[in-house]
Amino acid sequence: MNIVFDPVFDEVELAGSAAELARLVAAVAGGKEFVAADPVAAPDGESLAGVEIEGAPGPGVLIGLDSRRRMLVVSGDPVARTRFADQLAAMTAAMAVEAGGGHRHIDYCPGHPYLVEGSVRLVVGMPGVG
Repeated sequence: MNIVFDPVFDEVELAGSAAELARLVAAVAGGKEFVAADPVAAPDGESLAGVEIEGAPGPGVLIGLDSRRRMLVVSGDPVARTRFADQLAAMTAAMAVEAGGGHRHIDYCPGHPYLVEGSVRLVVGMPGVG
């Protein structure tokens, strides 16, 4: 799995195989865990070391960026993390059947079903499938 923060678009791009994304889904649903990423050359961005999942009192999920530790941080209550994990799983299943894999965006907007304000924009991709 590769994770890169793109400062031009102010978003995090996360790309992985179906198995890597399934591991991330399980970690998000499960709670406190770390999922490592493979370092990549990111001339226009910052390669991140992984995703840290934390419990939080909620309500909702905050997707944050810890630049000092080069980490994507997902924190939230169990119900909201499960909703996020369910969406990631559905996105992974959809991308697995698309030619080229594709990508999906996860962005906060008022009234979002699980994200809280202040979450970084996330682009989840599965390159090279199909």
